[in-house]
Amino acid sequence: MAKILTQDQIDTYNRDGYIAVRGVYTPAEVRELQEVTEEFVQKSAEVSEHTEVFDIDIKAGHSADNPKLRRIKNPHLQHDAYNRAMRNPKLLDIIEQLIGSDIRHHHTKLNNKAPGGGAQVEWHTDWGFYPATNDDILEIGVAIDPMTVENGCLMVMPGSHKGPAYDHHEDGVFVGAVQMSDVDMESAGQILLEEGDISIHHVRALHGSEPNMSANARRLLLMGYSAADAFPIGGYGDWETWQSYMLRGTGTNVPRFNGAPVRIAEPKPADKGSIFEIQEELSKTHFEEVKPT
Repeated sequence: MAKILTQDQIDTYNRDGYIAVRGVYTPAEVRELQEVTEEFVQKSAEVSEHTEVFDIDIKAGHSADNPKLRRIKNPHLQHDAYNRAMRNPKLLDIIEQLIGSDIRHHHTKLNNKAPGGGAQVEWHTDWGFYPATNDDILEIGVAIDPMTVENGCLMVMPGSHKGPAYDHHEDGVFVGAVQMSDVDMESAGQILLEEGDISIHHVRALHGSEPNMSANARRLLLMGYSAADAFPIGGYGDWETWQSYMLRGTGTNVPRFNGAPVRIAEPKPADKGSIFEIQEELSKTHFEEVKPT
């Protein structure tokens, strides 16, 4: 393992729950991701409702002439470029410094914020969606485009990963978002990235992102990783499939518990899939005051 992160970066991650790391992916790797992603955006113009691959922004006026793709689901299963990005050895070296040498793939998704107000993500924790026996779980964001304030960069509450199991329910139903009283916008950190940079945030970190009010798309490849002994509270499914998700090191059948607080993401709203669909059940968006510039 190459030690890419400095001790200061590791200490910052442990203290704040997030960091940015520059230049992890090469310009050639980013260019390939850009080209492949644009192909998927164009393919999404052929559908008029959500599919197993595409989550589209119907409310924003998705159409064949003006596709509004919000998410590519499981991109590592849709194209080898995403699969290789998920397994990038340099990235795994970085992850190993934070959660240890036995690393399991958790999920992938590609969030695409169309220009002119596309696809905000309400404040939430990933832990609210998938708690586990321990919280050595993190999320990587690969900047396919620059992430700026104008296009809805990731915002994180420093130190929130050390907090409670935040409630993501409204009127007794899971809505995938916390109450705004849990969020102190004055202290929120903004993760600004250039192409090829990555963000890393802890599974329990409170985070969200505003709508994209710029004239350009904001495409972010998101990939989750966990320690091999972090077993999901909701179950792991087929054992052989679960073991096949190991990317580095050795799997185990002995879960590790570290006392992290847990709140189960149930009951869920009916017929809702992605976080975008679930958060549409929230009675009031966290970003009502965000207007186009």
